[in-house]
Amino acid sequence: MTAEVRPTESQGPKPGANGPAGLPVELNGINVIAEEERKGRPRDLFWPWCAANIAVLGISYGSFFLGFGVSFWQATFAGVLGTVVSFLLVGFVSLAGKRGSAPTMILSRAPFGVRGNALPAAISYVLLVGWETVLCALATLATATVFDRLGWGSGNLTKVVAFLVVALIVVLAGVLGFDAIIRLQGIITTATAVLTVGYLALTADHVSWAAVSSVPSGSVEAFVGTLIFAMTGFGLGWVNSGADYARYLPRGASSRGVVGWTTFGASVAPVVLVVYGLLLAASDEQLSSAIAADPIGALTALVPTWYLVPFAIVAILGLIGGAVLDIYSSGLALLTLGLRVPRWVAASIDGVLMILGTIYVVWIANSFIGPFQGFLITLGVPIAGWCGVFLADLALRRQAYTEADLYRPEGRYGSIGAAAAGLVVAGTAVGWGLVTNSLASWLSWQGYLLSATGLGGRTGDWAYANLGVAVSFAIGFLGYLLLSRRRVREQERTA
Repeated sequence: MTAEVRPTESQGPKPGANGPAGLPVELNGINVIAEEERKGRPRDLFWPWCAANIAVLGISYGSFFLGFGVSFWQATFAGVLGTVVSFLLVGFVSLAGKRGSAPTMILSRAPFGVRGNALPAAISYVLLVGWETVLCALATLATATVFDRLGWGSGNLTKVVAFLVVALIVVLAGVLGFDAIIRLQGIITTATAVLTVGYLALTADHVSWAAVSSVPSGSVEAFVGTLIFAMTGFGLGWVNSGADYARYLPRGASSRGVVGWTTFGASVAPVVLVVYGLLLAASDEQLSSAIAADPIGALTALVPTWYLVPFAIVAILGLIGGAVLDIYSSGLALLTLGLRVPRWVAASIDGVLMILGTIYVVWIANSFIGPFQGFLITLGVPIAGWCGVFLADLALRRQAYTEADLYRPEGRYGSIGAAAAGLVVAGTAVGWGLVTNSLASWLSWQGYLLSATGLGGRTGDWAYANLGVAVSFAIGFLGYLLLSRRRVREQERTA
């Protein structure tokens, strides 16, 4: 029987109180959700996950995938498979939220230990804040492009106004918390779906089947690279927050439903958008090149002027949907690292970092695709290792988490889970040696194992296959199954 954990100073303020200026702010932090507050059904998970991934950025991924030198059909298979499988991992992580009713990075303390979990929590925090920044920057750039086409101006003033509006919505939603986010994501999903269908209908005549079918096939290495990039660009960016939105569900909710609705809600829109994006990019090389500089704004060239405002709405809403989930989870990750402030304060801190990062991407960085790809792959390696460990631990457990011990270093989960931490470090060291990022010069040190392993070095055929992400996951998952089975059984015998 598990102990019911009520919020304490170390776990977060008491739920139910009002936040700043009397706003109805969710003050549940990293505490276990109380029984009387658990609500909803697994199918409710469809809305936040669909809203977070319905952004038209998915269309631009078509250009990113073709950049690996693969054909339309190869890119389609790799894109669909990578998207669905990576979000299936998110679904399994969400299952832990239903079982433990705590945030992802708190449940991660079971394999890593209460203090040892600082390593994956820090990686998770950087990844989440990075995604917030990317999405906010894209919304700013897209708005400026739309205003330019409308003749309303595209200079810094336009970018600043767009940036402030987007940042305000994202930060406010993150501060208000779970209930506000769920309502907002339902609105975003419905509005964005309708407007996206309009975009597809208006641009369908730009698809040239002759051009699409003439794109030459690529190598096996290029296909693998596309597949892994799809996984890092979609589901692997969310695995570290999957439980954050399932933790409010009743313990008796269907486990199959949690996994199924999370996977379906998160992947259904990207699958459609990626395939359509591949059709557009393969039909127009000029469009494909423009996407590298402005992934969202470049898509406006295909629609008539009268649809630019609806397009701006769909683009911005979709990006906001993703950024809102990121800032909520990054706030929880920051609290997990030991910051003793209310959850809404943590979300506000993350908002400041997002604002600073967006300023760099929009006004200082020379391009988007180089830093973006480098960011995804570099952080994708350690987060894949963490995911492997977390899912292996989840698979080994036969009993519910002992909630009180998730907050006590002297409890059954211990202070440091040496095996889990060691596997992530090992997976990251090997993984970074098997990936390269040619568009990001500051990452030229990666790929140091490609020659030693007979994969052709940094310029060989396997250089851009991103094998390090898959290898890191395998090291974490298989290594934990082999090394920690006894540890998990001993923990459960003393429960």
